[in-house]
Amino acid sequence: MMVATVLILAKSRNLFAVVVLGGIYSFLMATVLVALDAVDVAMTEAAVGAGVSTVLLLGALHLCRADEAKPAQRPWLPLAVALGTGAVLVYGTLGLPAFSDPQAPIRTHVEPRYLNEAQKETGVPNVVAAVLASYRGYDTLGETTVVFTAGAGVIALLRRRKKKDAAKDDDGKAAP
Repeated sequence: MMVATVLILAKSRNLFAVVVLGGIYSFLMATVLVALDAVDVAMTEAAVGAGVSTVLLLGALHLCRADEAKPAQRPWLPLAVALGTGAVLVYGTLGLPAFSDPQAPIRTHVEPRYLNEAQKETGVPNVVAAVLASYRGYDTLGETTVVFTAGAGVIALLRRRKKKDAAKDDDGKAAP
């Protein structure tokens, strides 16, 4: 379903359809993350990716035209850059251990330490809260700062300016 959504999204010229399909893709991605037992990331994807982003993009679309302008030329250079970046990312995953490998470093070093030492080191009885708030505290703070800054930027861009009073002339005095 995700592949079909992306293919339809890539062919669509109607920006409303693109925004809605983007929200659908985010919900589908959230279901994949739930299947991978990353429920916290899935909730964030559903809330931010499908919820907040969709609402903000619909607000931006309200201020713009509904159809995408056709490009003046074929975008071969951006396509080549995107494909090259994708190839490098796929190549980078070839050295990773197999999914759910019990001998992977995260299973032999990181997980046992978090499970056995988290309460002693952080004083937090919940391991997930200890990881998010203590071990990854600066990372979580950085993520929330990025999301807040992005939201503030979008609000600043979408803010409508008040129209000048039509009853005033160029000098700022009331028109007769």
